[in-house]
Amino acid sequence: MDGVEPRGRRPGRTASTSTTRLTGPDLHRALRVRGRQLAVPVLPHVYVTRLLVDNGTVFGAYGFGLVDGSGYLVHADAVILATGGHTRIWRHTSSRRHENTGGSLRLAASAGARLRDPDLVQFHSFGLIEPDHAAGMPVSDSARHAGGVLLNNLGERFMTRYDTERMELSAQETVTRASYTEIQEGRGSRSGSVWLELSHLPVTRSWHGCRTCTGRYWNCRCSTSPATPSTSCRPPASPWAASGSRPSDVDGLFAVGEAAGGPHRPEEDSLSEVLTHGRIAGSAAVEYSATLTGPRHSPAATRAAEADVLRLVVADGDHNARALQRAVRRLMTDHAGVVRDEVGLVAGLTALDEIKARTADIGVHIDIDGFSELAHTYDLRSAVLAARAALQCARERLGPQDCHHRSDRPGAAPALADAMVWSATTSGRRTPLAAPTGITEPWRDASDDAGPAV
Repeated sequence: MDGVEPRGRRPGRTASTSTTRLTGPDLHRALRVRGRQLAVPVLPHVYVTRLLVDNGTVFGAYGFGLVDGSGYLVHADAVILATGGHTRIWRHTSSRRHENTGGSLRLAASAGARLRDPDLVQFHSFGLIEPDHAAGMPVSDSARHAGGVLLNNLGERFMTRYDTERMELSAQETVTRASYTEIQEGRGSRSGSVWLELSHLPVTRSWHGCRTCTGRYWNCRCSTSPATPSTSCRPPASPWAASGSRPSDVDGLFAVGEAAGGPHRPEEDSLSEVLTHGRIAGSAAVEYSATLTGPRHSPAATRAAEADVLRLVVADGDHNARALQRAVRRLMTDHAGVVRDEVGLVAGLTALDEIKARTADIGVHIDIDGFSELAHTYDLRSAVLAARAALQCARERLGPQDCHHRSDRPGAAPALADAMVWSATTSGRRTPLAAPTGITEPWRDASDDAGPAV
């Protein structure tokens, strides 16, 4: 990327894919620089509450200022959702606070788009849950490859029950399911975890081999939990066919990143994926905009968006949005974790109905912190919608997919699984997943440009 000096380049060496490591901050920095060069207006303290749609065509977005509550109306020929996924609706997650609460799903669904596979998120093998300030930090697979051992509360190396040959080096989904099973059957810690034992490793090996995943916690037992949806792996819920490669339910609506969808493939490089798919979505949005003959407006849609915000600002109910968000996270962790069954999913939907009923008596209190409480209320709406979509689609899914398993529906997943498509009116429905078409440019193997190995 122009203006980027990737980290990891060795002095005096020619850059190649084997010696250059492009990081997330590199991309953020390049994006900010390019935005300033193009004089792109940025509204970092505006919370978008609704996409504005007229007769199936998006024409902008409405939101409010987090500091003073001012209304913001943004007109646009096309809208690209890059708002993250919904991993925060589970209890243990690598997401930062107040993000990935399902905003992309709510915005797309309320605009009239269908959502694909909202029940599928990538559950990492394990992530830290203790100490509190490190909770949610994903533990890289390099920890077990370096010699880390998984133990339950009896001190047993429990992987002997699940893969006696490969043990901790088994497939990620096997390790995840094994850890989850140990916890569910009462062999986890009081905090609902298992232990990753590293203290038997030499200091140099445990530190240098795992420093990116365990930080300063080497030479100790890291309390871990498999129930950690990892935002490093994009959740595949998305506006149906809104990536620019196929017609969309809502004209002018596109998505990228964790909002874009598609089952996770562990061998993918997430940063390269974002760059590639971002270019595809951006190009599709530009091409769509060029076909328009003039701006589109709908005063009725704008008034409805504004009225919704004003109604919530004066809400004075007894229930707190953040408390109800915690309730959603508990029910999703308990009923829609790594291993699922019909009884648990139905119980989750029943509990979600109770939470939904309480949202009608929500209280929003504006104070010196600004309008953050109003933002939490919209985050709650997003979490409830995302949870319902995930639970309903999980009920309809025929068999296992990625790291998700149905204890009441054993068996291998079909080679080309059906997609689960959800909308507020039809709930979850299976749709045949056809092979991609319309790709005119062949993919180029990155190894062609890698140069000699070093």
